[in-house]
Amino acid sequence: MNEEVTQEDLVAEIKEQLSQIDSLPIDEHASAFEGIHQKLGEALSTIDGL
Repeated sequence: MNEEVTQEDLVAEIKEQLSQIDSLPIDEHASAFEGIHQKLGEALSTIDGL
């Protein structure tokens, strides 16, 4: 159960970061998307069978 909460927290964090991209200076978008991409990879790696 603790793992599920962690996954949900990770997804919520990713969604929050995506919603804030527009407020960042354009030259910070690439690094922000890279960080989000890494977190999405972490979230996907927790799915059973992968």
